[in-house]
Amino acid sequence: MPLLHSKIIGEGPPLLILHGFLGMSDNWKSLGSQYAASGLQVHLVDQRNHGKSFHSEHFNYGVLAQDIHAYIRHHELPPTVVLGHSMGGKTAMEFACAHPGSTKKLIVADIAPKFYPPHHQDIIKGLRTLDFDVIKTRAEADGQLGKHIKEIGVRQFLLKNLYWVEKERLGFRFNLDVLGQKMEEIGENIDASASYAGPALFLRGGRSEYVGEQDLPEIKKHFPLAILDTVDRAGHWLHAENPQQFFSKSMAFINA
Repeated sequence: MPLLHSKIIGEGPPLLILHGFLGMSDNWKSLGSQYAASGLQVHLVDQRNHGKSFHSEHFNYGVLAQDIHAYIRHHELPPTVVLGHSMGGKTAMEFACAHPGSTKKLIVADIAPKFYPPHHQDIIKGLRTLDFDVIKTRAEADGQLGKHIKEIGVRQFLLKNLYWVEKERLGFRFNLDVLGQKMEEIGENIDASASYAGPALFLRGGRSEYVGEQDLPEIKKHFPLAILDTVDRAGHWLHAENPQQFFSKSMAFINA
């Protein structure tokens, strides 16, 4: 089985960070450096079909959690703090429930253990209009994508995935074909009977609609020791919109 690509920085107890849908480990570079400077060995991981990790037809939270288990075993890590945002948060939940002995603590950023209806259709549709036989620069890609996605921040986030496949030919690092087909999987919930009895912190964005007070009973059902806390002045991208508060709250939990 292929191993996930990662960037490892710092020395100390391990912290494994999982990005969200259509993201990559690079999205966490700044915060990763902060965690490393605080005495942690930070593993910034690309999940399958994302970043520099392998592409595969198989894509669901079961196999994503297996990837993390294989990664931790390969690197011979002790019980690890696992932090995941959005889709990465679901992977982290699935992993902690399946492998509690390998999980020291769980941090979930702006996602709850529940089903979310598919809501990335417009993004996938926009990305599919990019013809790299015609588009030769990032600016051209942004111009085309702008016809479908108005938010500049979202476009910038997506276009971070552009790279030179070969000389003068751009492409995406993520596996658009498979991810477009598997959108239903992104919204899936973890198994109904799954649970993790260890320490868990659920951080939500104060302006986000992904996690509400009404989700707390479901969170507690799967994660009885869970704490639900809010990062102020932040939406779904809470770690990017208020990195200082995200860092301080997550670090306090890691050190507790």
